[in-house]
Amino acid sequence: MSDQQLSKHRHISFTAHYTGYIWYQMGISHPLLATAKGKRLAMIAHPIESWGEKFVGGSMRTTLKQRHTILDNRLHQLIEQFPDLQVLEIAAGLSPRGWWFRQQYAQIDYRELDLPEMATTKQAALKQIDPASPVVLSVDLFTQDFQNAFKVFDPQKPLVVISEGLINYFNKDLLKQLIQSIANYGQGFKALHYLTDLYPEPVKNKLAAVIWNSSKLLKLMSRSAFTFHFISPEQVRHFISEAGFKKVEVIQPRLYFNPDHQQNPEEHHGDLVWVVDAQL
Repeated sequence: MSDQQLSKHRHISFTAHYTGYIWYQMGISHPLLATAKGKRLAMIAHPIESWGEKFVGGSMRTTLKQRHTILDNRLHQLIEQFPDLQVLEIAAGLSPRGWWFRQQYAQIDYRELDLPEMATTKQAALKQIDPASPVVLSVDLFTQDFQNAFKVFDPQKPLVVISEGLINYFNKDLLKQLIQSIANYGQGFKALHYLTDLYPEPVKNKLAAVIWNSSKLLKLMSRSAFTFHFISPEQVRHFISEAGFKKVEVIQPRLYFNPDHQQNPEEHHGDLVWVVDAQL
């Protein structure tokens, strides 16, 4: 990636350290991907998380587990469908997914991407774990340089772009720009999927006001535009379709983990996080 001016939308900060340590606590990550800063944040958040799990029915760490599990399961399915799959994980942070999938599927080309500082941190950790780890790409998603990341891959093979814990940090205009970029830069590939999680408006949660106020604090601390954009799966499908994708599936954990329950998939069932599989 070229050296160029970073956009003003680059301030996604401490959350990467927190999520990285939670994944380690869950037993799905490598100790070198868990930082001391992440451990401190997890200790500070633990009482609040425990309270939320008891009285709200969920917390940040429970949603981390839900979204990570569903994204991983869907990626497994796509690798079974496309054995020559290529993967680009954007804003990869300290996610263990690339390390884990490269171990399990040696044949796939799995690359990770983040802003320069985080890319350097991740690169150093991965090289200690496995000296043969590929270079972590360094690019700002909201600059023209993002297109170069797609040039790393073979357009004759299918490509999956994946993000986790990212898109709620942007306002709708920036979010549409990001999704349009993925669709445009990926249109020449044999097949293209964009897998992501998103946080819907917590309208079905009994403590919606508390969650809204917490999101405002996160917005301030991360110096971002963190917000909730969607109330229904239909709103999500319409927005992502307008940005260039032809088929959009919205996965709600309550329905995903309880497939025998006959519930309307078009309703918001109260989950704090959803997962999206958009296909070009």
